[in-house]
Amino acid sequence: MLIPVLLFAVGLLCLIKGGDWFVDGSTGIARKFHLPELLIGATVVSIGTTLPEVMVSTTSALTGHSEIAYGNAIGSIICNTALISAITISVKPGPVGKKALSTPVIFFFGSAILYASVAYFKGYFSRIVGLALLAIFVVYMVMTVVQMKHNPPEEENQEEVEETEKPLGKNIILLIIGAALIAVGADLLVDNGTLIAQALGVPESVIALTFVALGTSLPELVTAIASLLKGHGALSLGNIIGANIFNLVLVSGVSVTLAPFSVPQGSLLFGHNASLVLEIPVMFAVMLLMTVPPLIRGKLSRIQGILLLLIYGVFCTIQFTL
Repeated sequence: MLIPVLLFAVGLLCLIKGGDWFVDGSTGIARKFHLPELLIGATVVSIGTTLPEVMVSTTSALTGHSEIAYGNAIGSIICNTALISAITISVKPGPVGKKALSTPVIFFFGSAILYASVAYFKGYFSRIVGLALLAIFVVYMVMTVVQMKHNPPEEENQEEVEETEKPLGKNIILLIIGAALIAVGADLLVDNGTLIAQALGVPESVIALTFVALGTSLPELVTAIASLLKGHGALSLGNIIGANIFNLVLVSGVSVTLAPFSVPQGSLLFGHNASLVLEIPVMFAVMLLMTVPPLIRGKLSRIQGILLLLIYGVFCTIQFTL
């Protein structure tokens, strides 16, 4: 039991460091070729922080562990919203730009309704569903870049950027090593997460919804903490919503397209599949609680963060008592 736990931890570290190096390397290469900073941020960096989830879910689906592939996407959304974002909101609530928030919120709930409809009415995520999710991802990315071009952020000081640039060869090495670490980390996480679940008699879906989801959400946690320390608590809200969209349309889209799977028939709650009566409803509930008040009032409140943390605590407790 000790070895799987240690290897699980090593897998998490590989994912975190691999994602960090992948983003650094790809961003450095993009800058070398003078690609716009806003394009780098909206594509390379955003996708890079979601790579752990992509690799874990894809590896799980391809190796027949659909419970982890399915649970990781939903679990990461719940973890991002009700734990990571909740911490920043509880510590430092602040104003939110309603206009900037509206597009990602619309995309998230549109994608979530599609995802939930398939889960409830078909119970099977086919390759066509995966391609539809990936199509939504492409449209979202295009709209994000267009929106950022019309509302560009302040440009970094060019001299400072040049001073911090690494040689092209070093960036390529960082990119390759980062991608390799992510692949190895995902493999270790899935294999040993499965072994731990079996040893504890806990369903794979529960491990995916809690430990694996938290582990693969660490890049978002780091981003949220960094934003908080720099006095930009509300900034992490956009990052969290973006990551949640990626979890639905990119993470699920890639894994379903490569290896279609059915909704896991694991734990039961009130005589029904726990995923359909607990996990998906909680996903919608925490996102509504996080996004609707700021869309109406234009600001976040500490009570939102506290309520989200309470929901996450109850959610985890129920998962381990099913």
